[in-house]
Amino acid sequence: MNNDFMLSSESVTAGHPDKLCDQISDAIVDHALLQDPNTRIIAECAVSTSIVFIASMFESKAVMDFANIARKVIRRIGYTKQAFNDKTCSIITSLKELKPDKYGIYNEHQMSDSEMDEIVVKNNATIFGFACNQTPAFIPLSIWLAHKIAIRLDRAHLDNELPYLAPDGKVQVGVEYKNRLPYRIHSIIVQACQESADVPAIEKLRDDVRARVIDAAFADENIGLDDKTRIFINPDGAFVTGGPSSHSGLTGRKKAMDTYGGYARNSDAALSGKGPLRIDRVGAYMARYAAKNVVAAGLAHECEVQVSYSIGLARPVSIQVDTYGTGKIKDQEIEDIIEQLFDFRLPAILKKFNLRYLPNKANGGIFYQKLAVYGHFGRTDMELPWEVTDMRDKILSLSGR
Repeated sequence: MNNDFMLSSESVTAGHPDKLCDQISDAIVDHALLQDPNTRIIAECAVSTSIVFIASMFESKAVMDFANIARKVIRRIGYTKQAFNDKTCSIITSLKELKPDKYGIYNEHQMSDSEMDEIVVKNNATIFGFACNQTPAFIPLSIWLAHKIAIRLDRAHLDNELPYLAPDGKVQVGVEYKNRLPYRIHSIIVQACQESADVPAIEKLRDDVRARVIDAAFADENIGLDDKTRIFINPDGAFVTGGPSSHSGLTGRKKAMDTYGGYARNSDAALSGKGPLRIDRVGAYMARYAAKNVVAAGLAHECEVQVSYSIGLARPVSIQVDTYGTGKIKDQEIEDIIEQLFDFRLPAILKKFNLRYLPNKANGGIFYQKLAVYGHFGRTDMELPWEVTDMRDKILSLSGR
């Protein structure tokens, strides 16, 4: 990537069909783990006009009503109108119980180091963690702003600020960079869907979205809009209804949106719909944790951590670091520090972040489904264990700085 460039990142509201699928899939994961933390589960979802399809493979003692879980998510997001709603949509399931796996039944909090080495990963995976100092959340500015605007668009719908809005919406933010630092906001595109029962003139919608969504999202930002910023709100005119009645959705189709907005690399594997025994999900959380602590320690302005796993091995086959030329010490030295301080074995990750027990009663039984919209990283509305910077001082100590 050049030092001077323009990058656009996209976010969508909770009612976008792809994100609806992610939330249903992760709601199933939450529901199973709340009852049985030893659950092994993969849940995938597809939606279209009046149809929800759920496919899941699992080993669990949990009692699960997949259709009821899905309907609760659909209702919470705000799909209660005629075109697509929780009461009338047809829900089809394809469920398969997995054979018991002795390697999934263990207490990571009571394991010795040698016992952890006996727990191997069950799938190949190359995952990425990234952090930068462009925002307080250590994520790129373009995806940070896209998520902020999408959240405001959702709130305008759910809080009835703009009662004519539908649950579906899409946001894209372009940021110009100079010397790899945000320079100005290049463009903003908002596609806001409207309920067919009450459609205002397009000029009113554009004025409302500009004032209550875009301007509100920038109210506390250091970087603002200028007279050259291009703003498009429903550039093709009214978009009535949206949602599954207009376009289909699928779990795991918004990977850049879930991670770093295209600024850095992300795995080709989805994050949502997988229980914490899947290394391609939880390994990404540990890689982010390592990268964020490196940047928080001031060793680099940007840091990408790449971790590769192979089936049948407990430890990663490689850990690589790229600071995009912003490192205060050599990338190899940062790699060595990360390998000393961060344990990327599956049970060690489960133990560090307590991942099997996060959908607990204290969290209302809901955790993973909250991650399924507005990104898995850089969240300031959730206390995520992989977002803390408690390793900063240890990293600095080993770096000699």
